[in-house]
Amino acid sequence: MDIMQGVLLITTIHLLAAMSPGPDFVLASQQTLVNGKRAGFLVSFGITLGLSIHILYSGLGLAAVIANSVTALWAIKILGGGYLLYLGWKGIRAKASTGELVKGPVAQHSALKSIGVGFLCNALNPKAPIYFVSLFTVVLSPNIGFLELAIYGAWMMIIQMGWFSVIVMLLSSPPVYSRFKAASHWVDRVMGAAMIGLGLKVIMTR
Repeated sequence: MDIMQGVLLITTIHLLAAMSPGPDFVLASQQTLVNGKRAGFLVSFGITLGLSIHILYSGLGLAAVIANSVTALWAIKILGGGYLLYLGWKGIRAKASTGELVKGPVAQHSALKSIGVGFLCNALNPKAPIYFVSLFTVVLSPNIGFLELAIYGAWMMIIQMGWFSVIVMLLSSPPVYSRFKAASHWVDRVMGAAMIGLGLKVIMTR
């Protein structure tokens, strides 16, 4: 398979994977509806950076090892599911906004925190090793070269960021955002409950 065929295949498969509802989608939607476009983009950027972790260990040949290790998958499930439960618990405890604006150095810290939250949400996804071992060793080629892997990986990150950017733009449009902003704490609570459900599903799924 030449590289253009590989890019086309990656585009189709990974776009479908990115579009499927999951923790990343819930998190990006929650941050956009509650905190606005900037927060949505920052979390989406973090999610995209998290994807690099999966690409890196796939390039080192560790995807198959992780996917076939009961202990490794169990550890990732506990970490990933526990993190989703933590995010969900924070969400359902959200209180109505006082209307006070936060200014100064906190904004920079919040940006780094938003990126970090998105990064961990994606990096701790226990389904990722199985997805990547299927993609890079079954769908493409078991002998894929490092350069090809780097190209495909970079393209997957572009697809990931592109898709979530579309979601952020749609949810942050004035008609949508203004409708949800007044009840942002309820959005937090509903999305938090969804996160808890996803976290429990991750932990309990064999």
